[in-house]
Amino acid sequence: MELSTRATSIPPSITLAISAKVKEMKANGENIYAFGAGEPDFATPEAISNAAIQSLRDGVTHYMPSKGTPEAREAIAKKLREENNIDCSESHISINAGAKMSINLALMAIINPNKGEEVIVPTPAWVSYKPMIELAGGVMVDVPSTVESDFKCTPDELEKAITENTKAILINSPSNPCGTMYSPEETREIAAMLEKYPDVYIISDEIYERLIYTDIEHLSFGAIPEIADRVITINGLSKAFAMTGWRIGYTCSPGNDGAVAKAMNTLQSQINTSITSFTFAAIPVALGLTEEVESMRQIFAKRATLMHDLISKWPNVECPKPTGAFYAFPKVSHYYGKTSPGGTLITDAVSFATALLDEASVAVVPGTDFGGCGDEHVRLSFACSEDNITDGVNAACEWLSKFE
Repeated sequence: MELSTRATSIPPSITLAISAKVKEMKANGENIYAFGAGEPDFATPEAISNAAIQSLRDGVTHYMPSKGTPEAREAIAKKLREENNIDCSESHISINAGAKMSINLALMAIINPNKGEEVIVPTPAWVSYKPMIELAGGVMVDVPSTVESDFKCTPDELEKAITENTKAILINSPSNPCGTMYSPEETREIAAMLEKYPDVYIISDEIYERLIYTDIEHLSFGAIPEIADRVITINGLSKAFAMTGWRIGYTCSPGNDGAVAKAMNTLQSQINTSITSFTFAAIPVALGLTEEVESMRQIFAKRATLMHDLISKWPNVECPKPTGAFYAFPKVSHYYGKTSPGGTLITDAVSFATALLDEASVAVVPGTDFGGCGDEHVRLSFACSEDNITDGVNAACEWLSKFE
């Protein structure tokens, strides 16, 4: 019996492979400095959990509308209108099982399978974008960036990738894995270029929008009137609210009277019906929190500075200062072709990360699967304690200093 090409063509996640190895090593009693986790190390704020618990106790345990409850959708629309300046209503919202599902459904809603339709993605980019585009029947076209540009692409670079087959451009700002973001001016410049291409959707992944550590403000593509009718805004509660395991994502697409959102809701009705019933009550509560979210952001900001300051001491390594999300993405390719202190020949990001874990007990994510220049880099998450950051990043520095 054979598996489908759909199943066999999708590579396993190297991030999950690293995480599994770290768990195994820790179970064996080893002390590991882990920087792989792409999730907050905080507990979900109590008010959010209490809302879901009360909903459960109230018996909200049955099937729910695929598009979400009116109260939850209006809370999301209100947040987008007031905070992001996106002109939308609850009818333009689709609530999904995590932002990953939101992206999957959005791609399925706009891509005609096996027609060669293309989605442009600036790289390095989140490892799941390419498989999701391909599962929807599309083709990913990557536009590489560099450490010198803070991993950002110019409008000209993006425009050169547009062809008659281009269906959408997918931009994630602030970025996983890069930890950098587009400024409002840069966002407007990209939007101005895209005005010339009225048939191209803009999928804007804004899951890290509340995790910004500079005076650079976040500007949603959906707030720019000239292109707003083609913007599909992706967001969710996972990152800023410490709710990764809740699996609550959402999409806003006002254009054509919310046609994309409605198509996504239809698709969702045939895939998983809806998110878990008693979690809907937590959405308005979460979106109304300010102090708890700001407190977590400030802690992440402090960690971002600490990690960057320590990585800056690594010999022969470049690393832009993280301005958003919770990742640093240092360039370590100087060490390719060299032999590690433990005798391992370093040939790429995977062998670098493997040797660093085996020899210095520091777990990072190799940048290989992020595309573009990613193989010259490794990703470190600072969603961990300051002690772990200090001890682990210093341990890596000591290991690098022993290279000949």
